[in-house]
Amino acid sequence: MEETISFKNRDISLHGWVLNKGQAEAMIYFGGNAEDITNNIDLFKDLFKNFTVYLIDYRGYGNSQGEPTEQGLFSDAIAIYDQIQALHPSISLMGRSLGSGVAVYLASKREIEQLFLLTPYDSIAELAQTHYPYLPARYLARDRFDSITYAKNINVPVLIIAAELDRVVPYKHAEKLRDQFTRAQVNYHLIAGARHNDVTSFPRYREVIGAFIAASQ
Repeated sequence: MEETISFKNRDISLHGWVLNKGQAEAMIYFGGNAEDITNNIDLFKDLFKNFTVYLIDYRGYGNSQGEPTEQGLFSDAIAIYDQIQALHPSISLMGRSLGSGVAVYLASKREIEQLFLLTPYDSIAELAQTHYPYLPARYLARDRFDSITYAKNINVPVLIIAAELDRVVPYKHAEKLRDQFTRAQVNYHLIAGARHNDVTSFPRYREVIGAFIAASQ
């Protein structure tokens, strides 16, 4: 069963959902750009059945207030973590696409148990350069989400899932990020035939997440 939940970060109210309430372990999910995070509710109830899962809309998304910026999303992630920390002895993070940058940042600033990354990137600036190779895109990006800067400070188990046919975040960016986790044990999986938006429909997606969770228990 899911329930609605809200968090405050200074004058910003953030809206979301909590699943599997009452579990000792927590999972905070940071979704992709313009993703309807409620589409994960049924899947996550089962996939993370031993976790209390928090799905929170970014500021400016859904019923959350404010305007989305890199620093705003980072600040909100810290605020959410700090507010649920007293309720759970351990907290894991999952980030998809845009949200992978938020999850990596938070993992570098707070103590977590595990880090799950789906179709992640090394930085938005480098991703922009891939999409616009004839422009100085990496220097023009305002919000950079430099996950490669924060990855080296993380020393917990990391699962990276990339999609072979991903044209939004080509998997070379996931591999560049993978190589920067110099202090972490990284499990990397490239799902054959998957694209950016359909990777979660592949059985292999559930399999590798289940195996990663089982290995940590």
